[in-house]
Amino acid sequence: MHPPLELGTVNLTDGDYTYYLNINEFWTEFPYLQSYQCSLKLTPHGQFENKTTQPLLIMAIKSHPDFSTRRAILRQTWAAEREVSGYWVKPIFLTAQADNPRQMELMKSESRKFGDILQWNFTESHHNLSLKERCFLEWLHYHIPWVAFLFKGDDDEYVNPYAVVKYIKEHGSSPVTLHGYLRPHSAVMRHTKYRISKDLYPFYLYPNFLSGGGFLFPGTTVKKLYNASKKIPVFPLDDVYFGFLTLAANLTFRHEERFHVYGLAYNVCKYKQALLIYGIGPERMTEIYNEVQKAQCKD
Repeated sequence: MHPPLELGTVNLTDGDYTYYLNINEFWTEFPYLQSYQCSLKLTPHGQFENKTTQPLLIMAIKSHPDFSTRRAILRQTWAAEREVSGYWVKPIFLTAQADNPRQMELMKSESRKFGDILQWNFTESHHNLSLKERCFLEWLHYHIPWVAFLFKGDDDEYVNPYAVVKYIKEHGSSPVTLHGYLRPHSAVMRHTKYRISKDLYPFYLYPNFLSGGGFLFPGTTVKKLYNASKKIPVFPLDDVYFGFLTLAANLTFRHEERFHVYGLAYNVCKYKQALLIYGIGPERMTEIYNEVQKAQCKD
C-alpha cells in the first residue's frame, strides 16, 4: 500500500521561532527522500499481529543488514520477545538494503527464523535513516494501529525493558507526549556528516527534538505523526525530521535524563535505573545485561 504523498512547502512555528521548509530545495538536494515509496522486502510476524489482552510495546531497533551479530546478542538480552509487567514486548529490527548479496540472503533466513525483521528496498545510508522514520510510521499506521507504546533505538546500546515499562506506567499517561532526551533548539551544523546547506535550511536553529539515540512514544501519536509525514518534506537528519513531524502533529515532549544517549560509565546500579545507555557493543552486552538483572540496588 503506497498512499499518495502530499509533500509541500510548510511554515511551522513553536511559539519561539518559525521554520520554513521549501519543498523545491528538498527536491533539489535530496530528491530520493521526497520521492521514495515505502516498498517492503521483509516483514515481521508473530504474536503481535493480532490484538491480545496485553498492551503491546514494540522495541523498534535501527540496524544494518551486516550487523547480524549485534541482533543475535540483543535477542538473547534486552530485545528478547517476552512479557514484562503486563506488557508484551516485541522487537522489530528496522533495516534497508546492503550491497552484499550474500548478506541479503542471510537476512531472509534470519527473518524466517525470528520474524522480527522489517526491511525496505532503499539503500542503507546516513541520510536514508529518515526514510526508516517515515516508512515505519506508515507501516505502523496500516498494520498495528493498536500498539500501546513504541521504543525507538539503535543496535549498539543497552536498554532496560523493565525500567522502560515502569517508566511508561509512571509517566506515559498522556496520549500526545513523546519521551526521551530533549535537544532544545539545537544549532544547525554546516560541516561534518550532519551538515545542512543554507539553501536547504537557512536558519540557525532547529525546533526541539528528541535525540535519535532512543526515545519512547505512545501508539496514540502514530496516526498524527503519519499524517504529518505525508505533508512535511523529508529532512535528511532522522532525529531532526522526527522533531519536525512532532511539531507539525502538535505533540509535546517530556525530557528524561535516564535516556543516556551520550553513554554512561559502568555502574551496575546506575545501569539498573537507566532506560538506555548508548555505545554498548555486543562484546559487553551479555555480561552487562546479566549483571544488571541480578543486581540488588536501592531505588
